[in-house]
Amino acid sequence: MKILAFAASNSRNSINRALVEHAASRLRAEILPEAQIEFLDLNDFEMPIFSIDRERAGGIPAPAREFFDRIGAADALLASFAEHNGYVSAAWKNIFDWMSRIETKIWQGKPIVILSASPGRRAGSNVLASQNLQIPRFGGHVRGKLGIGGWSEAWDAKSRTLTRSQDAAALDAALAGFTLHLKPPEKPDP
Repeated sequence: MKILAFAASNSRNSINRALVEHAASRLRAEILPEAQIEFLDLNDFEMPIFSIDRERAGGIPAPAREFFDRIGAADALLASFAEHNGYVSAAWKNIFDWMSRIETKIWQGKPIVILSASPGRRAGSNVLASQNLQIPRFGGHVRGKLGIGGWSEAWDAKSRTLTRSQDAAALDAALAGFTLHLKPPEKPDP
């Protein structure tokens, strides 16, 4: 089973990158040990700010097509969304807008677990709520969600793990949403 994982942030020191990497390691260690996890870095998909004029003049940029194709090649998705002023980061919104010009159903029918790490106590609640509503509209199936607030107290940077047992349990519960909806590939008959 192939899981595509990314932080919807272009910060090199993103707390959402730390969370999605930790979530992926928990997924592989505790829930889906056979999972193959591919990480994407939004910084590898920089492109001009979307505009219809740019699309008419030069078409859809290759990085948007590559991100879209990687979604299509995955069995499931794991994403952690940074919350900027109550919504997704500009970097993610730009990639999303370009991909939506390839196909409106950018999530391509994939199950997805959505996460958010936040320094504040609201734990990315606005971005999680918006993505929980938007993802099904764009062809995805949310199978779990979790926001972790008070990141400086919730995360031990040295051990790269969550410090609060309730956060660790909630993360495992969100990730378990994959097991309810994913089946291992069928083996061909001998």
